[in-house]
Amino acid sequence: MADNVPALAVTGATGALGGAVARLLAESGVRQRLLARHTARLPELPDTPVFAVSYLDRAQAVSALRGVHTLFMVSAAESPHRVEDQQTFVDAAAEAGVDHIVYTSFMGAAPDAVFSLARDHAATEEHIQGSGMSWTFLRNCLYQDVLPTFIQPDGVIRGPAGDGRFAPVARTDIARTAATILLAPGEHRNRTYTLTGPTELSMAEVAEVLTRVSGSHVGYENETYEQAMASRMQGHAARWQAEAWTSSYQAIAAGALGPASPDIERLTGTAPLAFQDYLLAGRY
Repeated sequence: MADNVPALAVTGATGALGGAVARLLAESGVRQRLLARHTARLPELPDTPVFAVSYLDRAQAVSALRGVHTLFMVSAAESPHRVEDQQTFVDAAAEAGVDHIVYTSFMGAAPDAVFSLARDHAATEEHIQGSGMSWTFLRNCLYQDVLPTFIQPDGVIRGPAGDGRFAPVARTDIARTAATILLAPGEHRNRTYTLTGPTELSMAEVAEVLTRVSGSHVGYENETYEQAMASRMQGHAARWQAEAWTSSYQAIAAGALGPASPDIERLTGTAPLAFQDYLLAGRY
C-alpha cells in the first residue's frame, strides 16, 4: 500500500452512521480511507481513497487494510451469518497489521443477553479481543430514528416491552462520539462505552412523545412473547428475524437497555439529544 494512503479506515460510510462519521472526520481535516461493498454510494470527500470491500472476502479486505493503524468497523447488516462475516473481517484486519479497532456493538452485549442480536455482538467483541489488536467498543442503545417505524398501520406500537424503560440514542450523537474517539484512539484503548440518549422512556411514553410531535394518536399495547412471535411470523419474516424483533422488546422489559449513560456527554462535552428534541428537529 502506498505511503500516502491514510492510516485510518472507515467502514459503513454508505450508511447513516458510517457516513456521518466520515464527514465529521473530513471536516476535522483527518485523512481517511473508506471501505464499502458499493463504492459508488460513498460520500464524495476530498483526498479520500475508496476501496471495494466485503466483510466476506478476507483477501480483498487484507489488501484494502494494508497500512491501516485504526479501523472504524460498523457492524454488518443483520443476517444469520453476521457473526461469521464479522469474524472474517476481523481476521483480515489482524492479518493486514491493523493496530486498533473501534467497533459499533450493542448495549448489554453478552453471551446470555436477552436480545438475540446482542449475543452476536458479544461473539464479535470476544473475537476482536482475541485477535491481538487493541479495541474500543461502542455499545449503543436502540436508535431513535427507528422508533417511528415500530408504529403499525392502525397507529399502535405492539410488543412485549411491558413497563420496561430504555434510553434510545440519535445516530448523530453516536457519530460525533465515534469521531471524537477516532481523533485520539490511543486514549480509548481497550475501553467499552455505553452510548444512550439522556432520558429513559417506557414504550408507552415513546408513544406519547410520538403523539405530541406528530399530532396523530399513537398507542402502545403490551404483548406476550407468543403473541409477538406469531404476529411477526404471519408477516413471513424468517424465524431469526422474528426472534430478534421480539427479543429487543423483551430486553426493554428486562431493563437491559437502561439506565441512561453519561458516556456521550463525558466524551464529547455535549449532551445527547432527547427523543422529543430529535423529532422536533425535523428528523421525523
